[in-house]
Amino acid sequence: MKCVIKGTGYVLVHTPDMVIENGTTQTTERVVNPDSEYLKELPSHLRTFDQVLSYWPNQVYIGNKTPDELRDVAEPWCNETCDVADRYGKFGQMMPEDEFYLLLQACDVFDLVELDAEFVAGAKEAFAANKVIDETIVARVKDGVEASVVADLVENEHAEPLSFDGKLVGCVKRAHDIDVNLNAHTMLENLVAKASSVLALLTVVETAGIEKADIEYVIDCCEEACGDMNQRGGGNFAKAAAEIAGLASASGSDSRGFCAGPSHALIEAAALVQSGAYKCVAVTAGGCTAKLGMNGKDHVKKGLPILEDMLGGFAVVLTANDGVNPEINLDIIGRHSVGTGSAPQAVIQSLVYDPLEKNGLAITDIDRFSPEMQNPDITKPAGAGDVPAANYKMIAALGVKKGAIEKADMANFAKERGITGFAPTQGHIPSGVPSIGFIRDMILDGDIQRAMIIGKGSLFLGRLTNLFDGTSFVIQKNSGEQEATAVNEDEIRGMVARAMREFAQSMLADAE
Repeated sequence: MKCVIKGTGYVLVHTPDMVIENGTTQTTERVVNPDSEYLKELPSHLRTFDQVLSYWPNQVYIGNKTPDELRDVAEPWCNETCDVADRYGKFGQMMPEDEFYLLLQACDVFDLVELDAEFVAGAKEAFAANKVIDETIVARVKDGVEASVVADLVENEHAEPLSFDGKLVGCVKRAHDIDVNLNAHTMLENLVAKASSVLALLTVVETAGIEKADIEYVIDCCEEACGDMNQRGGGNFAKAAAEIAGLASASGSDSRGFCAGPSHALIEAAALVQSGAYKCVAVTAGGCTAKLGMNGKDHVKKGLPILEDMLGGFAVVLTANDGVNPEINLDIIGRHSVGTGSAPQAVIQSLVYDPLEKNGLAITDIDRFSPEMQNPDITKPAGAGDVPAANYKMIAALGVKKGAIEKADMANFAKERGITGFAPTQGHIPSGVPSIGFIRDMILDGDIQRAMIIGKGSLFLGRLTNLFDGTSFVIQKNSGEQEATAVNEDEIRGMVARAMREFAQSMLADAE
C-alpha cells in the first residue's frame, strides 16, 4: 500500500507585539542591556498587517504566488510590493495578532489566558468571520475581564503580557507557583505553538477537502516541549491541538528533531499509512515565539523592517493511495546516520546521493530539490547568505565530482532544479516542508515527476550531542494503482451466500 499527499495547509500569524515581548533576542537584550539603542529603535521597524500582506514571500507561503515567480523579483524583496495582498491563499491564510489572541484563549483549557473585555469585544466579530473558525471555537472565547485585572496579573503574579498596538490587552498566567516548566513564559510559548497548529489543522481539512472525522492520527513536530517538573517533555501537542480543531476520531503523538523534525514526522506518518495502521494521518506544527525578531539587530542596523514578525505553521494530510495524488516513496529515504559526520560533502552524500544511488537514480532524475527554505531577505543581512542556494551549490558540486552533471551545468542547477527560499525563520518550519504544496501541484499538473524533501537539524542545541541530523524522502507522480478499498458488510454477506450455494451444489453433485 502506497501513501499519498492528500492536501497541505500553511498559515502565518502576524505578531509584531510578540516580537518585542517574547522573541529571545529582545528578551535577552532587556536583561543584559535594557537601555540599548536597538530596543529604542525596534518599534519604528515593525510592520503593519497591510505591509506583511503585500510582502512577496508571505504571499508565496500561503500559495497566492509561486517560488518561481518570487525568483524573478528584485532583491531585497522587502523593497518590493506584491501585486496580491490577500490574507487568504490557495494553501492557507495570514492571521492578524488581535484575532490570534482570541484563538489563543480558545485553545486554553486551564483558564490561563485572560483578555481585556473591551479588546475581546472589538476583535470577536472579525475572529468569528474567519473562514476556518467555526462556532464551537468562537464559543470558547470568554467575554473578558477588566483592564485592571490584567495589569495586576502582569505586575504582581508573574503573568506574561499580551500587547496589541503597544497596549496591554491580556496575559498568560503561570500554571504552577514554583514549577519552571509551567511558568507563564513556558505556557505562553506552548499555547502559541498549539494555537497556530490548530489553525493549520483547520486549514488543511478545508484545503484537502476531507471531513474532520477522516483524520485518525496526528503527529506534531514543532520545536517546543510540554510537561511538568516530573516529565518535562512528555507531550502531547498533537492530541491537544486535535481536540480544539474538532478531530474527534484522532489520536496522536509528538515527534521532535529540531529543524529536521518535520521530515522525520512525514516519513513516520507515511509508514503508518503504508502499513495500514491508519488510513489518514495529519502531520502538523505550530510556530515558535522565541524566534521572533531573532535577527532583528542586523535588520535594524541595516535600516530594514523586522522581517521575523510572523509565526509559521503547517499541516500535511497523508492517506492511502487514491490513484491520483503524489506518492511518498519510502524506498528512497536519506539518513544522516551517527557515523556520517558533519562535513558538507558527507551530509549531501548521505541525504541526497546515497538514497538515489541505492535505487538506481541520479540527481537528474529529481526535478526539484527542497532543502532549507529559509527566506534570504532575512538571512543575508545577518551574514548567513542564501541558505537554499548554498544547498543547491553543494548538491551540484558533488554531482560534478561524481560525473552526474557537467561543470557547465552547475550555474543553472539551482534555477532548474531548486526552489527559491521563502519561509520564515521559525526553525522547523523552513526545513523542506513549505514546498510540499507547490510540489504536489506541479506533479498533479504534469510539470514534474519527482521531488526530494531534505530536512536538516543541529542537535548540539540541546547540549546532549554534537552530532548533526538530517533525513530526506522523495515525492513522486502517482503510479495510478489505486489501493483496493475494503468490502462493505453487504458485499461480505453476498460473498458468504455465494460460497454457501456453491458448497451446496458441490455436495449435491457428489451425492448424485
